[in-house]
Amino acid sequence: MAAGGVVGIFLLSALPLLCLELRRGIPDLGIKDIILLCGRIFLLLALLTLIVSVTTSWLNSFKSSQVYLKEEEQEKNEKRQKLVRKKQQEAQGEKASRYIENVLKPHQEMKLKKLEERFYQMTGETWKLSSGHKLRGDENLVLENESLTSFATSNREAAKRRNLHKPLTKGSPPAEQPVQKVPDFPEEPPETAEEVVTVALRCPSGNVPRRRFFKSCSSQVLFDWMMKIGYHTSLYSLSTSFPRRPLEVQRGWSLQDIGITVDTVLNVEEKEPSN
Repeated sequence: MAAGGVVGIFLLSALPLLCLELRRGIPDLGIKDIILLCGRIFLLLALLTLIVSVTTSWLNSFKSSQVYLKEEEQEKNEKRQKLVRKKQQEAQGEKASRYIENVLKPHQEMKLKKLEERFYQMTGETWKLSSGHKLRGDENLVLENESLTSFATSNREAAKRRNLHKPLTKGSPPAEQPVQKVPDFPEEPPETAEEVVTVALRCPSGNVPRRRFFKSCSSQVLFDWMMKIGYHTSLYSLSTSFPRRPLEVQRGWSLQDIGITVDTVLNVEEKEPSN
C-alpha cells in the first residue's frame, strides 16, 4: 500500500517536469539535460518518500499509542470491576455469616429448647431442664452429709406418717394393723392382642415398671397394681404426666372411660400429710 502510494506520487510529480521540458523543445534535449532531469526526479522522489515515511510512522505511532492507551484503560477498568465484585462478594458473605450467627442459630436453638421442654413436660421429667453444678473437693462431703441427713429425716417422717393410724392409749397392746389383701390381678394380655394399652408407673425410687392391660379393664386395677409393687394407696396416689393432675377412678369405670386409650406414663406420688 505504501509503495503504491509512493510510485503514484512519483509519477504525479514527474509529469509536470516532463511537460515543461517538452515545451522547451524535444530537439534541444541532450544527454546532460536528461541526466539532470532524472536527478531532479529522483531527488523529488527521495524527498517525497521521506515525507511519506515520516508521516506514516508518526500516524502509526499515534494510532498505536491510542490503542495502547485504550487497552491500558480497559485493563484498569477490568481490574477495578474485579476488585469491586470481590468487595461486594466479601460484604455479602459477611452479611450472610452475621445473619446465620445472629438470627438463624438463636432461632434454631430456641426452637430445639422449646421442643425439649415440651418433651420433658410430656414425659414428666422436667427435672432434667434444671442446670446442675459441678462438685469439687469438700463440697462432695458436705453434700453427702446433707443427703444422709435429709434421708434420715425423710425416713423418720415417713415412719411417723405410717404410725399415725396406731392407737395412742397407754397400757393397751398395740392393735395389729390389718393387712390389705391385693385382689386378684388380671393376666397380662399378649402383645398381639387388640384393644390393649401399655401403662408405665414412674415410681419415687426411679423404677418404671410397665404392663399391658385391656382397655375394658376396671380403672381400679391401676391402684391394685401400685399396691402390688409396694406403694400403699393410703400413702401414695397416681397422677398423669402432662398435664399433671390426680387420676380419678371409680369402680364402675374402665381404663377407656378415664381416658387411657393409648400407651400412658403415670406418676406415683406421695400424698401430702393431712392436718
